[in-house]
Amino acid sequence: MSILRIEGGRPLRGSVHVQGAKNSVLPILAGTFLARGVCVVHNCPRLTDVEYTLSILKHLGCRVGREEDTVTVDASDPVAADVPDNLMRQMRSSVVFLGPILGRMGRAELSYPGGCELGPRPIDLHLSALRAMGADIREEGGRLVCGGRLTGGDVTLSLPSVGATENAMLAAVAAEGITTITNAAREPELVDLQAFLNTLGADVRGAGSSVITIRGGRPLHGGEHTVIADRIVACTYLSAVAAAGGEGEITGVDWRHLSTVTAVLAEAGCGVTSSPDTIAITAPPVLKGVRPIRTAPYPGFPTDAQAVVMAALCKAQGATVFSENMFDSRYRHVDELSRMGADIRVEGRVAVVYGVPRLSGARVCSTDLRGGAALAVAGVGAEGTTLLGELQHVDRGYADLAADLRALGADIRREEREWSGT
Repeated sequence: MSILRIEGGRPLRGSVHVQGAKNSVLPILAGTFLARGVCVVHNCPRLTDVEYTLSILKHLGCRVGREEDTVTVDASDPVAADVPDNLMRQMRSSVVFLGPILGRMGRAELSYPGGCELGPRPIDLHLSALRAMGADIREEGGRLVCGGRLTGGDVTLSLPSVGATENAMLAAVAAEGITTITNAAREPELVDLQAFLNTLGADVRGAGSSVITIRGGRPLHGGEHTVIADRIVACTYLSAVAAAGGEGEITGVDWRHLSTVTAVLAEAGCGVTSSPDTIAITAPPVLKGVRPIRTAPYPGFPTDAQAVVMAALCKAQGATVFSENMFDSRYRHVDELSRMGADIRVEGRVAVVYGVPRLSGARVCSTDLRGGAALAVAGVGAEGTTLLGELQHVDRGYADLAADLRALGADIRREEREWSGT
């Protein structure tokens, strides 16, 4: 089994370029199924979630190729309208194929998706959005069987769900007529998806706002697109510098996409300066606790950054309160941080971090994607050796976490060894 060995307790100094955004590339790859031609997607990171997505496209009959960080998908001749159960179970975002398959094939069949266990994440909003466009969706033996001719309609989301907004956008470009999505999610990844779809010949407007309008039914051709940088990966590396001390430079990322996180790090005492595609951070000897952090849909503080920022603040003077408003089970990393000496009290959706003078290296396990990254952040700031296992979670969202942290000056390497948990 792969583990990360981290020798912590030394300030960081270095520069790292941020990979393409996981939360952009997955819906974009699903969207290639709508094109009657070849799509070329640049800045496509090597993640296990991406590989599962490419496997789904191959099953559907697409010709798929990869050269370094560029992926080509030719969906000219699809042969299937279903997603195998074993692939659906691997990741939550697999449900984003529902809209494209139904829109392209007129039918779709898939099971409920898997992914990190962060508490109930029902796909009701996805289904209601597609039903508003005329889809007939029923459950048969634990699988979703979908049919019907999609037409434009008014889709009103009760919550600004990113996944449901993506599914609705992807289905709507194939539907005849105009679709309006109200209370849409506003994340930068949706703006990226809009740019990709318009490159293929779609007419999508308003992404980044709460109302998106799609004029559907236009023939879609192939196209070329470069995925935006992963803002959560950038938050991870900024948090690592804050945790360990020193200074670092994060390149290739739009600072506006993570301004709520950089504001927290600045409040904690870090010097943060931004230019169009670079964020520089200088950490003080000791961080300070900050005002309460409440996760919220974009442009609020991202739930995906909660764990890595919490890890950085474990050694801050004073206390910091976290309120998790997006998922029920997003504090699974807390017990592992406690193994390293962190003092964190959890009550329901609230976690209070009482800063301690130091963390100590320990044997810990990734609990989920962002929790695993948080433990790596804590490891670079801890004294001694940290062994981090269960890396399959981390590999879903980080192309090479060890190499990137080494570029920032961390002493970290990936090893193969026996592992029986903590």
